[in-house]
Amino acid sequence: MNQVSSYQHWTRRQALWFIAGAASSVGLNACARSATTTSDASTETNSTAVSFGTTPWIGNTAIYIAQEQGFFQDEALDFDLKIFPSVAESFPVFLTGEIQGSLLAAAEAQLLASRGADYRIVAIMDTSVGADAILARNSIADIQDFRGKQIGVQQGGVGHFFLLQVLAEAGLSENDVTIVNMLPDAAAAAYQAGNIDIVYSYSPFVEEANAVQKDGRTIYDTARMPTAIVDVYAFRSDFIESNPQAVQAFVNGVFKALDFLETNPDEAAAIAAKPLEITPDELKTQLEGVDLPDLQTNIEMLSNTESDLYVAKSLNEIGAFLEAQGQIETVPDAAQYIDPQFVMALSNDT
Repeated sequence: MNQVSSYQHWTRRQALWFIAGAASSVGLNACARSATTTSDASTETNSTAVSFGTTPWIGNTAIYIAQEQGFFQDEALDFDLKIFPSVAESFPVFLTGEIQGSLLAAAEAQLLASRGADYRIVAIMDTSVGADAILARNSIADIQDFRGKQIGVQQGGVGHFFLLQVLAEAGLSENDVTIVNMLPDAAAAAYQAGNIDIVYSYSPFVEEANAVQKDGRTIYDTARMPTAIVDVYAFRSDFIESNPQAVQAFVNGVFKALDFLETNPDEAAAIAAKPLEITPDELKTQLEGVDLPDLQTNIEMLSNTESDLYVAKSLNEIGAFLEAQGQIETVPDAAQYIDPQFVMALSNDT
């Protein structure tokens, strides 16, 4: 696999405002050139080719394992993983079909759907259960104390919308605080240096900042709001219709990899840490902040409309929030672009 050092400080949580431009063809060629391909895929004539766009992110652990262990190849899938500086930068090539699949965060999924993108969510990649956090000085007792304060967070990013949801839970709005536009790594560094009192960031920057800056702590993280940030595997609808076996092969490979992670944790961590340029122990620590749903949980999240885990519920809530924030005009019905057939078919085969 190719290394991704040039994108080391980018993740899937990059600026959502980029989506507005991504919905057009502007920057298409540049984005296509910027992607790093990490694939040792089979070139057998009976395999189906698929390109999938993502960013360097621990949620990709199953994909990295499936590539390295040959699980996609075993499924006759010629899999090409393209690494983009941000997920939003993959949208132009996703919308035109140059890549057929993409990682999407929940807010991104709703924004794309609101702009007419025709895709389906075929599986859940991860949910953040502590990896995303808000740090605050010890003098700030609770979220209500954020009133009148500066907060370091990337404007328009997923963390921004997470922050707004946390504020709303405490009866505050963005008008009650001052947003200082900072990338997550820069925000954590500024907090660590004592230059700002409240920031949003994520693992591993959160752990690094808390280890150094003793006048402060994690005041709120996604362990308290586990449906706020959900990442999904999405494929274009036309590709699903013409190549359902390829999408099934992808899903099969991902869940083989998750099984391998469960049964061979040390070897799996070594595999997934390499493309992220971190140590296996660092990967294990970071994975504690995300949940990689197993097959049965995926089925529940994608198909059980009565379950609290049903992902359309959280997607529609995020859509309503985005509408209230003026980011979208109408809320797409998330149930219309969820496709559980592939996880259900895998369950029937096992």
